[in-house]
Amino acid sequence: MVEWFVKVVPENPTSRRKLFVSAGAGVAAVAVIGALWSNATSGSGDIAVQSSTDALVNAESAGTMFVQVVGAVAKPGVYEVPMDSRVMDAVALAGGLSPKADPASLNLARIVQDGEQIIVGAAGDARSRITANALSDKVNINTATAEDFDTLPRIGVTLAQRIIAFRNENGPFVALESLLEVPGIGDLTLAGMRDKITL
Repeated sequence: MVEWFVKVVPENPTSRRKLFVSAGAGVAAVAVIGALWSNATSGSGDIAVQSSTDALVNAESAGTMFVQVVGAVAKPGVYEVPMDSRVMDAVALAGGLSPKADPASLNLARIVQDGEQIIVGAAGDARSRITANALSDKVNINTATAEDFDTLPRIGVTLAQRIIAFRNENGPFVALESLLEVPGIGDLTLAGMRDKITL
């Protein structure tokens, strides 16, 4: 070991000092590189998680849904709309209201729901819908007019209008029992018309 040290380390003090300085610099460089590599390796997981989180947030913020627009519009069909879109947005994608459309047949300002069918009525459609409901012997509570509801037992004009107002404000009914949320409709009223209504 002594012989190796003697051969490697010069006897000249100046050369020996240069050798020690060079060796120290090399050790320091290795230590710095090792520290940087350790930090990069340990932090890579956090970076990946952050990227995944950002991707999920972006996907949610750009969420869309599908609605079907039928009736008195230029281009009836199924359309993809952004979340929280309103009926007027879906109607616009369908080419807008046709000349025969009755704007009062639906609430254009209502927020649509995924999978919803938006029916744009035409002027004078009330009678044809009543005829269709009479043939099927069931009233569709999601598309019925006040006149349609008025044909049901225990439902008068005032209560019919209340049902439509509730539907326009809260969206389509998801079950027949949802009618119980309408003020003025109780269990007896629902039981009396249950076999005459449908979704």
